[in-house]
Amino acid sequence: MKKLLSLLLVAVAAHVLWAQPVCKAPQFLRAGDKIAVIAPSSAAPSKYFDDGCSALRSWGLVPVVGPNAKKQYHLWAGTVEQRKNDLLWALRDTTIKAIMCVRGGYGASQLLYEIPLDTLKRYGGKWLVGYSDITALHSGLVCAGHMSIHGSMCGRLAKTGGTDSLSVMLRDLLFGTLPRHTVKGHKWNVPGHAQGVLIGGNLSVLVNFAGGAPYDFLDRDFIKDKDIILFFEDVSESISRVSSMFYQLKVRGIIDHVRGIIVGHFDEYEPSKGYADMCDMLHEFMGRNDIPICYDFPTSHDEQVNYPLIEGCPVTLNVTEKSVTLDFNR
Repeated sequence: MKKLLSLLLVAVAAHVLWAQPVCKAPQFLRAGDKIAVIAPSSAAPSKYFDDGCSALRSWGLVPVVGPNAKKQYHLWAGTVEQRKNDLLWALRDTTIKAIMCVRGGYGASQLLYEIPLDTLKRYGGKWLVGYSDITALHSGLVCAGHMSIHGSMCGRLAKTGGTDSLSVMLRDLLFGTLPRHTVKGHKWNVPGHAQGVLIGGNLSVLVNFAGGAPYDFLDRDFIKDKDIILFFEDVSESISRVSSMFYQLKVRGIIDHVRGIIVGHFDEYEPSKGYADMCDMLHEFMGRNDIPICYDFPTSHDEQVNYPLIEGCPVTLNVTEKSVTLDFNR
Protein backbone atom coordinates (compact mmCIF):
# COMPACT_ATOMS: atom_id res chain seq x y z
CA MET A 1 0.00 0.00 0.00
CA LYS A 2 2.84 2.41 0.88
CA LYS A 3 4.55 1.69 -2.43
CA LEU A 4 1.30 2.33 -4.32
CA LEU A 5 0.78 5.61 -2.44
CA SER A 6 4.30 6.71 -3.28
CA LEU A 7 3.75 5.99 -6.96
CA LEU A 8 0.51 7.97 -6.92
CA LEU A 9 2.23 10.94 -5.27
CA VAL A 10 4.98 10.87 -7.90
CA ALA A 11 2.38 10.77 -10.66
CA VAL A 12 0.47 13.70 -9.15
CA ALA A 13 3.68 15.69 -8.74
CA ALA A 14 4.61 15.02 -12.37
CA HIS A 15 1.17 16.16 -13.52
CA VAL A 16 1.45 19.37 -11.48
CA LEU A 17 4.86 20.13 -12.97
CA TRP A 18 3.55 19.49 -16.48
CA ALA A 19 0.50 21.69 -15.83
CA GLN A 20 2.73 24.67 -15.01
CA PRO A 21 3.99 26.14 -18.28
CA VAL A 22 7.49 27.54 -18.51
CA CYS A 23 6.20 30.64 -20.29
CA LYS A 24 3.13 32.83 -20.25
CA ALA A 25 1.11 33.24 -23.43
CA PRO A 26 0.50 36.84 -24.52
CA GLN A 27 -3.04 38.05 -25.11
CA PHE A 28 -4.44 37.10 -28.49
CA LEU A 29 -5.31 39.87 -30.91
CA ARG A 30 -8.61 41.50 -31.81
CA ALA A 31 -9.63 43.46 -34.89
CA GLY A 32 -8.29 47.00 -34.69
CA ASP A 33 -5.21 46.10 -32.62
CA LYS A 34 -1.90 47.72 -33.50
CA ILE A 35 0.99 45.50 -34.60
CA ALA A 36 4.53 46.85 -34.76
CA VAL A 37 6.61 46.07 -37.84
CA ILE A 38 10.32 46.13 -37.03
CA ALA A 39 13.60 45.06 -38.66
CA PRO A 40 15.90 43.70 -35.93
CA SER A 41 18.30 42.02 -38.36
CA SER A 42 19.13 42.65 -42.01
CA ALA A 43 17.81 45.52 -44.10
CA ALA A 44 14.68 44.81 -46.13
CA PRO A 45 13.29 46.22 -49.40
CA SER A 46 10.50 48.76 -49.13
CA LYS A 47 8.10 46.30 -50.82
CA TYR A 48 8.29 44.10 -47.73
CA PHE A 49 7.01 46.98 -45.63
CA ASP A 50 4.42 48.36 -48.03
CA ASP A 51 2.84 45.11 -49.20
CA GLY A 52 3.35 43.34 -45.87
CA CYS A 53 1.51 46.12 -44.05
CA SER A 54 -1.30 45.96 -46.61
CA ALA A 55 -1.73 42.27 -45.82
CA LEU A 56 -1.81 42.98 -42.08
CA ARG A 57 -4.48 45.61 -42.66
CA SER A 58 -6.51 43.03 -44.59
CA TRP A 59 -6.40 40.91 -41.42
CA GLY A 60 -8.06 43.75 -39.52
CA LEU A 61 -4.88 44.91 -37.79
CA VAL A 62 -3.25 48.35 -37.73
CA PRO A 63 0.44 48.02 -38.66
CA VAL A 64 2.85 50.62 -37.27
CA VAL A 65 6.35 50.64 -38.78
CA GLY A 66 9.20 51.17 -36.34
CA PRO A 67 10.89 54.62 -36.49
CA ASN A 68 14.21 53.13 -37.65
CA ALA A 69 12.98 50.00 -39.46
CA LYS A 70 13.65 51.28 -42.98
CA LYS A 71 17.18 52.47 -42.28
CA GLN A 72 20.32 50.71 -43.42
CA TYR A 73 23.77 50.43 -41.88
CA HIS A 74 26.06 48.15 -43.85
CA LEU A 75 24.01 44.94 -44.22
CA TRP A 76 21.82 45.64 -41.17
CA ALA A 77 18.57 47.57 -40.86
CA GLY A 78 20.28 50.36 -38.94
CA THR A 79 22.87 50.40 -36.19
CA VAL A 80 22.61 48.20 -33.12
CA GLU A 81 21.32 51.22 -31.19
CA GLN A 82 18.63 52.00 -33.78
CA ARG A 83 17.43 48.40 -34.02
CA LYS A 84 17.49 48.02 -30.24
CA ASN A 85 15.45 51.21 -29.83
CA ASP A 86 12.81 49.93 -32.25
CA LEU A 87 12.52 46.66 -30.36
CA LEU A 88 12.24 48.46 -27.03
CA TRP A 89 9.66 50.85 -28.47
CA ALA A 90 7.57 47.93 -29.71
CA LEU A 91 7.81 46.16 -26.36
CA ARG A 92 7.14 49.18 -24.13
CA ASP A 93 4.38 50.91 -26.09
CA THR A 94 1.17 49.72 -24.45
CA THR A 95 -0.89 50.49 -27.56
CA ILE A 96 1.15 47.91 -29.51
CA LYS A 97 -0.36 44.44 -29.05
CA ALA A 98 2.00 42.31 -31.19
CA ILE A 99 5.27 42.56 -33.11
CA MET A 100 6.07 41.21 -36.56
CA CYS A 101 9.60 41.21 -37.92
CA VAL A 102 9.95 42.20 -41.55
CA ARG A 103 12.71 39.65 -42.25
CA GLY A 104 15.58 37.72 -40.68
CA GLY A 105 19.17 37.72 -41.89
CA TYR A 106 21.87 38.70 -39.41
CA GLY A 107 22.12 40.77 -36.25
CA ALA A 108 19.22 40.03 -33.90
CA SER A 109 21.49 38.56 -31.23
CA GLN A 110 23.33 41.90 -31.07
CA LEU A 111 20.23 43.47 -29.57
CA LEU A 112 19.81 41.02 -26.72
CA TYR A 113 23.14 41.87 -25.16
CA GLU A 114 21.98 45.50 -25.03
CA ILE A 115 18.69 44.71 -23.27
CA PRO A 116 18.61 43.42 -19.66
CA LEU A 117 16.64 40.20 -19.18
CA ASP A 118 14.52 42.00 -16.58
CA THR A 119 13.36 44.37 -19.33
CA LEU A 120 12.26 41.42 -21.46
CA LYS A 121 10.50 39.92 -18.45
CA ARG A 122 8.61 43.15 -17.79
CA TYR A 123 7.67 44.15 -21.32
CA GLY A 124 7.85 40.94 -23.34
CA GLY A 125 4.23 39.90 -22.91
CA LYS A 126 3.09 40.37 -26.50
CA TRP A 127 3.37 38.06 -29.50
CA LEU A 128 6.56 38.44 -31.53
CA VAL A 129 6.59 36.74 -34.95
CA GLY A 130 9.61 35.72 -37.01
CA TYR A 131 12.04 32.95 -37.90
CA SER A 132 15.63 32.46 -39.11
CA ASP A 133 17.83 34.99 -37.28
CA ILE A 134 14.82 35.96 -35.16
CA THR A 135 15.44 32.66 -33.34
CA ALA A 136 17.73 34.73 -31.08
CA LEU A 137 14.83 36.93 -29.98
CA HIS A 138 12.62 33.88 -29.38
CA SER A 139 15.37 32.49 -27.18
CA GLY A 140 15.56 35.67 -25.12
CA LEU A 141 11.79 35.92 -24.73
CA VAL A 142 11.41 32.29 -23.66
CA CYS A 143 14.17 32.79 -21.08
CA ALA A 144 12.22 35.83 -19.89
CA GLY A 145 9.09 33.69 -19.50
CA HIS A 146 7.11 34.67 -22.62
CA MET A 147 5.85 32.58 -25.52
CA SER A 148 6.46 33.78 -29.08
CA ILE A 149 5.72 32.61 -32.61
CA HIS A 150 8.25 31.04 -34.97
CA GLY A 151 6.60 31.81 -38.29
CA SER A 152 6.52 33.76 -41.52
CA MET A 153 7.16 37.50 -41.61
CA CYS A 154 6.24 40.54 -43.69
CA GLY A 155 8.36 39.29 -46.57
CA ARG A 156 6.04 36.32 -46.99
CA LEU A 157 2.89 38.43 -46.57
CA ALA A 158 4.19 40.86 -49.20
CA LYS A 159 4.46 38.01 -51.71
CA THR A 160 1.10 36.36 -51.04
CA GLY A 161 -1.09 39.14 -49.70
CA GLY A 162 -1.61 37.14 -46.52
CA THR A 163 -4.28 34.95 -48.13
CA ASP A 164 -2.34 31.69 -48.64
CA SER A 165 -3.06 28.79 -46.30
CA LEU A 166 0.06 29.20 -44.14
CA SER A 167 -0.50 32.94 -43.71
CA VAL A 168 -4.11 32.27 -42.76
CA MET A 169 -2.87 29.71 -40.22
CA LEU A 170 -0.62 32.38 -38.70
CA ARG A 171 -3.42 34.94 -38.71
CA ASP A 172 -5.78 32.54 -36.97
CA LEU A 173 -3.14 31.76 -34.35
CA LEU A 174 -2.63 35.46 -33.61
CA PHE A 175 -6.38 35.79 -33.14
CA GLY A 176 -6.58 32.83 -30.77
CA THR A 177 -6.99 29.59 -32.74
CA LEU A 178 -4.27 27.17 -31.71
CA PRO A 179 -3.15 24.99 -34.61
CA ARG A 180 -3.01 21.21 -34.67
CA HIS A 181 -0.31 20.24 -37.12
CA THR A 182 -0.70 16.86 -38.78
CA VAL A 183 1.76 15.89 -41.51
CA LYS A 184 2.68 12.73 -43.36
CA GLY A 185 5.35 10.39 -42.03
CA HIS A 186 8.92 9.90 -43.20
CA LYS A 187 10.89 6.69 -43.72
CA TRP A 188 13.28 7.56 -40.86
CA ASN A 189 10.61 8.53 -38.30
CA VAL A 190 11.14 7.05 -34.83
CA PRO A 191 7.62 6.36 -33.48
CA GLY A 192 6.65 7.49 -30.01
CA HIS A 193 4.70 9.89 -27.82
CA ALA A 194 6.20 12.81 -25.90
CA GLN A 195 5.20 15.93 -24.00
CA GLY A 196 7.40 18.90 -23.34
CA VAL A 197 8.05 22.57 -23.96
CA LEU A 198 8.61 23.40 -27.63
CA ILE A 199 11.77 25.40 -28.37
CA GLY A 200 14.07 25.67 -31.34
CA GLY A 201 14.49 27.39 -34.69
CA ASN A 202 17.41 27.99 -36.99
CA LEU A 203 20.16 25.48 -36.17
CA SER A 204 23.03 27.88 -36.92
CA VAL A 205 21.62 30.43 -34.50
CA LEU A 206 21.04 27.78 -31.83
CA VAL A 207 24.68 26.71 -32.05
CA ASN A 208 26.19 30.18 -32.41
CA PHE A 209 24.16 31.38 -29.43
CA ALA A 210 25.75 28.80 -27.13
CA GLY A 211 26.85 30.32 -23.85
CA GLY A 212 24.61 33.32 -24.35
CA ALA A 213 23.10 33.01 -20.88
CA PRO A 214 20.80 34.37 -19.60
CA TYR A 215 19.28 34.63 -23.11
CA ASP A 216 20.04 31.09 -24.34
CA PHE A 217 17.01 28.80 -23.99
CA LEU A 218 19.27 25.80 -24.60
CA ASP A 219 21.54 26.72 -21.70
CA ARG A 220 22.01 23.73 -19.38
CA ASP A 221 20.86 25.65 -16.32
CA PHE A 222 17.68 26.75 -18.08
CA ILE A 223 16.64 23.32 -19.39
CA LYS A 224 17.97 21.09 -16.62
CA ASP A 225 14.56 20.73 -14.92
CA LYS A 226 12.45 20.81 -18.09
CA ASP A 227 11.23 18.33 -20.69
CA ILE A 228 12.03 19.77 -24.11
CA ILE A 229 10.64 19.13 -27.58
CA LEU A 230 13.36 20.47 -29.87
CA PHE A 231 12.83 21.57 -33.48
CA PHE A 232 15.37 22.91 -35.95
CA GLU A 233 15.91 23.78 -39.61
CA ASP A 234 18.50 25.61 -41.72
CA VAL A 235 19.42 26.86 -45.17
CA SER A 236 22.61 26.88 -47.26
CA GLU A 237 24.52 24.68 -44.80
CA SER A 238 26.43 21.61 -45.97
CA ILE A 239 25.74 18.14 -44.62
CA SER A 240 29.13 18.11 -42.93
CA ARG A 241 28.48 21.48 -41.31
CA VAL A 242 25.06 20.37 -40.02
CA SER A 243 26.56 17.17 -38.62
CA SER A 244 29.12 19.27 -36.76
CA MET A 245 26.44 21.61 -35.40
CA PHE A 246 24.25 18.77 -34.21
CA TYR A 247 27.22 17.13 -32.53
CA GLN A 248 27.79 20.39 -30.65
CA LEU A 249 24.26 20.11 -29.28
CA LYS A 250 25.09 16.61 -28.04
CA VAL A 251 28.37 17.73 -26.48
CA ARG A 252 26.58 20.54 -24.66
CA GLY A 253 24.32 17.94 -23.05
CA ILE A 254 21.20 19.35 -24.65
CA ILE A 255 19.99 16.13 -26.23
CA ASP A 256 19.96 14.50 -22.76
CA HIS A 257 17.06 16.82 -21.82
CA VAL A 258 15.12 16.41 -25.07
CA ARG A 259 12.00 14.22 -25.04
CA GLY A 260 11.23 14.56 -28.75
CA ILE A 261 12.89 15.96 -31.86
CA ILE A 262 11.30 17.66 -34.86
CA VAL A 263 13.61 17.87 -37.86
CA GLY A 264 12.51 20.57 -40.26
CA HIS A 265 13.56 21.21 -43.83
CA PHE A 266 17.15 21.86 -44.87
CA ASP A 267 17.17 23.93 -48.04
CA GLU A 268 19.81 24.84 -50.62
CA TYR A 269 22.52 22.28 -49.90
CA GLU A 270 24.43 19.74 -51.97
CA PRO A 271 24.43 15.97 -51.31
CA SER A 272 27.57 14.79 -49.55
CA LYS A 273 29.64 11.69 -50.20
CA GLY A 274 27.91 8.79 -48.50
CA TYR A 275 24.64 10.65 -47.78
CA ALA A 276 21.84 11.10 -50.27
CA ASP A 277 20.28 13.88 -48.21
CA MET A 278 20.36 15.63 -44.84
CA CYS A 279 17.83 13.31 -43.23
CA ASP A 280 20.03 10.29 -43.93
CA MET A 281 22.90 11.87 -42.02
CA LEU A 282 20.74 13.06 -39.11
CA HIS A 283 19.09 9.65 -38.83
CA GLU A 284 22.53 8.09 -38.44
CA PHE A 285 23.35 10.56 -35.67
CA MET A 286 20.02 10.30 -33.85
CA GLY A 287 18.82 6.78 -34.59
CA ARG A 288 20.04 5.45 -31.25
CA ASN A 289 18.06 7.97 -29.20
CA ASP A 290 15.08 6.33 -27.49
CA ILE A 291 12.75 9.27 -28.11
CA PRO A 292 10.21 10.08 -30.84
CA ILE A 293 11.82 11.78 -33.84
CA CYS A 294 10.13 13.06 -36.97
CA TYR A 295 11.78 14.17 -40.17
CA ASP A 296 10.88 16.64 -42.91
CA PHE A 297 8.42 18.59 -40.73
CA PRO A 298 7.23 21.79 -42.46
CA THR A 299 9.33 24.35 -40.62
CA SER A 300 11.94 25.89 -42.90
CA HIS A 301 13.38 28.84 -44.82
CA ASP A 302 11.10 27.85 -47.67
CA GLU A 303 8.11 29.93 -46.62
CA GLN A 304 5.76 27.69 -48.59
CA VAL A 305 6.40 25.01 -45.95
CA ASN A 306 6.86 27.01 -42.77
CA TYR A 307 4.13 26.22 -40.24
CA PRO A 308 3.71 28.64 -37.31
CA LEU A 309 5.06 27.16 -34.06
CA ILE A 310 4.67 28.54 -30.55
CA GLU A 311 8.02 28.80 -28.79
CA GLY A 312 7.83 28.06 -25.06
CA CYS A 313 4.46 26.34 -25.31
CA PRO A 314 3.70 22.90 -23.82
CA VAL A 315 3.08 20.48 -26.68
CA THR A 316 2.27 16.86 -27.32
CA LEU A 317 4.16 15.12 -30.11
CA ASN A 318 2.88 11.88 -31.61
CA VAL A 319 5.08 10.21 -34.20
CA THR A 320 4.24 7.13 -36.24
CA GLU A 321 5.69 5.78 -39.44
CA LYS A 322 2.70 7.12 -41.37
CA SER A 323 2.00 10.50 -39.72
CA VAL A 324 3.07 13.11 -37.19
CA THR A 325 0.76 15.18 -34.99
CA LEU A 326 1.84 18.21 -32.95
CA ASP A 327 -0.71 19.60 -30.47
CA PHE A 328 -0.30 22.85 -28.52
CA ASN A 329 -1.50 22.43 -24.94
CA ARG A 330 -1.69 25.98 -23.63
